[in-house]
Amino acid sequence: MTSDAIAVRVPRRSAAHDLRAVKVVLHREMLRFLNDRTRMVSMLIQPVLWLFVMGTGLGTLVSGAIPGLDFRTFMYPGMISMTVIMTAMFSAGSIVWDREFGFLREMLVAPVSRTAIVVGKCLGGAVVATGQGIVILALAGAVGVPYDPVLMLTLLGEMFLAAFTITAFGVMLAARMKNMQSFFGVMQMAIMPMMFLSGAMFPLANLPSWLHVLTTVNPLTYAVDPMRQAVFGALDVAPQVNAMLNPGVSWFGAKLSIGLELGLVAAIGVVLLGVAVAQFRRAE
Repeated sequence: MTSDAIAVRVPRRSAAHDLRAVKVVLHREMLRFLNDRTRMVSMLIQPVLWLFVMGTGLGTLVSGAIPGLDFRTFMYPGMISMTVIMTAMFSAGSIVWDREFGFLREMLVAPVSRTAIVVGKCLGGAVVATGQGIVILALAGAVGVPYDPVLMLTLLGEMFLAAFTITAFGVMLAARMKNMQSFFGVMQMAIMPMMFLSGAMFPLANLPSWLHVLTTVNPLTYAVDPMRQAVFGALDVAPQVNAMLNPGVSWFGAKLSIGLELGLVAAIGVVLLGVAVAQFRRAE
């Protein structure tokens, strides 16, 4: 008896092969987001409400303390951050959906490195979140922020960096989770306190010592502050108002530079990406 065997050729892994995998995963994330109109709109409702409803309401209380500046202008960088962060986390959470519907297993058995899958996922989440943040950028004139090209490009770059880091954080959390309920619970428990303690909705000056410590150890603080400094750098505000609303982040009395803050965000993102890759390598 003779038997005919069909040879199956599995492509060898290479850097070019992994780069194609990154591109495919990134493209899939973008298509998934663009085809989900409900998600696109819902992710914008909360920051817009905070900016125009809460910002207007709080502005009536502090208008006398900050002459010449709309309080919504102060809140604007924080609302950009909120939009980017929430969108990035939901993008990372799609891993749990992929696991529930079996698509993740197909990706994991594909002849590509799991590092490529995680990098593609993080880049896809960062691109999607940055695109969502552009919608908030378009509202700058409504809250007294000028449409300065340098300012817009600066905010765009800072949004992407923050989005990549938060997506890596979300992927790290989602890598081993089995259902979306668990992921959303952990996400709310982690992100909401970090968001409130980042200075997105209140100035970092003259805080109680315990609150100052919490904002200093919060990684999101170093993503929000560079955006606020970029916005205030494009405004003509009195020095005392700038010192009150835009004091920057200080360690032991020394103010950190914007470059150092962005470097910290990038370093945290790389570390979280490494942990996410390690989690994925153990995932089934």
